Amino acid sequence: MIKNFKWLLLVSLTFVACNSDDEPFVDPNSTDGTPLTAGTADFSNYVALGDSFAAGFSDGALFKTGQSNSYPNIMATQFALVGGGDFKTPFMSDEIGGFSLGGVQVPQFGPRLYFNTVNSTPTPVPGVSGTEITAQISGPFNNLGVPGAKAIHLGFSGYASANPYFGRMASSASATVLQDALAQNPTFFSMWIGGNDVLGYATSGGDGSNPITPPATFDVAYNSLASQLASGGRKGVVANLPYINTLPYFTTVPHNPLTASALGQGNQAVGVATINALNAQLYGPLKQALTAFGAGDRIELLSTTQPNPVLIKDESLPNLSAQLTAAFTPTLGATNAAFYGTVFGQARQAKATDLVLLPTRAAIAAAPSATDSGLGFAPPAPLNVFGVTYPLQDKHILIPTEIQEIATATDAYNVTIQTAATTNGLAFVDAKALMTQLISGGISANNYTMTATYVTGGTFSLDGIHPSPRGYALIANKFLEAINATYGSNFKGVNVGLYRILYPMDPLNF
Repeated sequence: MIKNFKWLLLVSLTFVACNSDDEPFVDPNSTDGTPLTAGTADFSNYVALGDSFAAGFSDGALFKTGQSNSYPNIMATQFALVGGGDFKTPFMSDEIGGFSLGGVQVPQFGPRLYFNTVNSTPTPVPGVSGTEITAQISGPFNNLGVPGAKAIHLGFSGYASANPYFGRMASSASATVLQDALAQNPTFFSMWIGGNDVLGYATSGGDGSNPITPPATFDVAYNSLASQLASGGRKGVVANLPYINTLPYFTTVPHNPLTASALGQGNQAVGVATINALNAQLYGPLKQALTAFGAGDRIELLSTTQPNPVLIKDESLPNLSAQLTAAFTPTLGATNAAFYGTVFGQARQAKATDLVLLPTRAAIAAAPSATDSGLGFAPPAPLNVFGVTYPLQDKHILIPTEIQEIATATDAYNVTIQTAATTNGLAFVDAKALMTQLISGGISANNYTMTATYVTGGTFSLDGIHPSPRGYALIANKFLEAINATYGSNFKGVNVGLYRILYPMDPLNF
């Protein structure tokens, strides 16, 4: 019914993408002429612990240049100005990203995305990763950022077997990330961990496949990590966690994309006719039946002049399947009525308080399959259009109760992180406040205004979660500011304008 929702990517992206490709990458060692000092910190042997952010994950994958532009690697270039030593990174083999096995890309670890200006769509780069998933490389490594890691994983023996990113660089099959960090006798550390403790739940739409880490579990794991890293008076910097609604992955797709033009695939007259038919044949009868059961606010008739919300399943609602089945039986017959009752028993239209996930843009108006319909089979016409005649499922959207679960856990984690920083005398980065600024007008730096807007904001990469090179530079500067404030150093930071906002398809243009 709706061939392509081009509203997701503005025409201006083409200009931004092309413009950013003209910006040269320069390794900036920026100073203002004032002699630099390390203050009371010793940066001669710096190690970084964390998850995909520390690793330099970007555009949906881990690849060499992305790793070079990680915030720890950028910080290490600044530390080198005051006596910092080599910072060894477990580089992937090439710029494609992800892993291969026997010359075939591993589906769970796909290649990076680039912005295809021909169809205005994020697209996987061609080719197969040269990074074999079973290969191991020799360390030790200073950057111990592990994509996918949760707080408890950094101290978990055997994690090398569970996570190929750590497995390829671990000192042994039984080693932990923490052990490999401490074995290097670091003089300074950074640790930003905890995002994945809620992010897996959030990116799965709260469908239960990846539960939130209980705050008590997080508290024990995090305090153990912080106390061991800070033992003996070792100095370091930690960061708290932002709310997920600051990430474009959860805010880019609107809850109400169903305009007459979209429903008519660009033809306004066809769209109006479609809306009138939907109101007469589906939305009207549904609203009438639901109103009789005191739930008429779940469905409103579609407007021919205003954007309309998508249809979703809300598992927190009372299930009215039996009531709807009884109401529709006289007109549809028992079998069809039971089917309609099952499909719409917990259906409602989305609201502004819901968060539609970025990948859901591809599901809206597509036909549900046996694997994603929630029924075990593909629904027949006319109930075969996701978000229009068939509700989007749990995995497609976060409802307010799920959003609150995530916020509650995030708040608890942040109390743990702040307390650990204070207790151990560590520098503290308020990443939550930083990300909130990005959605509240943006942050001005080096004559650029950076926001959380998908792609055009300059801060986030094409996966909608991980930063762009410029975003990582901004984060590195905020870490450096926190280090300055705590340890009396005077790092000037890097010029974020020298970091591009998008990687091109061709790595020769990096």
